[in-house]
Amino acid sequence: MQVEFRPSPAHSGVVFVRTDLSPPRRIAADVAHRIEVPRRTTLATDGAQVEMVEHVLAALYGLSIDNCEVRVDSSELPGLDGSSQPLVEALLSAGAVEQPARRRRLIVTDVTRVGDDECWVEARPVRFNGLQIKYRLDYGSNNPIGRQTIELKLTPAAFRTEIAPARTFVLAEEAEWLRQRGLGQRVTNKDLLIFGPEGPLENELRMENECVRHKALDLIGDLALAGCELVGHFIAHRSGHRLNAELVKALLHEGRIEEGLRKTA
Repeated sequence: MQVEFRPSPAHSGVVFVRTDLSPPRRIAADVAHRIEVPRRTTLATDGAQVEMVEHVLAALYGLSIDNCEVRVDSSELPGLDGSSQPLVEALLSAGAVEQPARRRRLIVTDVTRVGDDECWVEARPVRFNGLQIKYRLDYGSNNPIGRQTIELKLTPAAFRTEIAPARTFVLAEEAEWLRQRGLGQRVTNKDLLIFGPEGPLENELRMENECVRHKALDLIGDLALAGCELVGHFIAHRSGHRLNAELVKALLHEGRIEEGLRKTA
């Protein structure tokens, strides 16, 4: 299983290419191509699909890379260590270049919220020209994950140090539920954070509140399905992939995309 990043012309966006199919199939990273699959972001078009794309999309968006061809030889992208860190290291090693074109961006001018009182995500206007993320994770007081919050202004440096290393996590009973449905068959307790009653099983946390940091990573990856730079304050409370995508759809429906001042990369 391999992932290869290739440069693309300006305004190409992020496109996944299934090289194992004949002929190769192209699937744009567009929220319109998202289909509902538990615990992961999956894109499909014309009978082909790519699964678990959120970590790749987060790495690209976090590093401000907006034109890239992602070539894969399987429908499911590799989980690696459960984070975006190996992807970030590969992209930084390859390097990025500015392109002589203006970036498309969506500026949040009003409050837009999706979800209900228990789980929601919203976009608010922001006073600077960038993306601010706040995520509130709440597993209650009777398990080792508990309640965690993170908030940061997203920059490539902040993404590399604060978000990219955070790994996927699940409760032990959730992991068993996924395995019974044929998901994550190659994943062990050492490949991601599986929480038992006393904490991670056969593993250790990389950083304080790693769980909420990973939820922020997933949120960034899902927001990247807007296909443009986002300017706003995004606040999530117990939100997941489905709600994140619903917010992106709501924002795109408002039609506030414009040509930005920054160059594409």
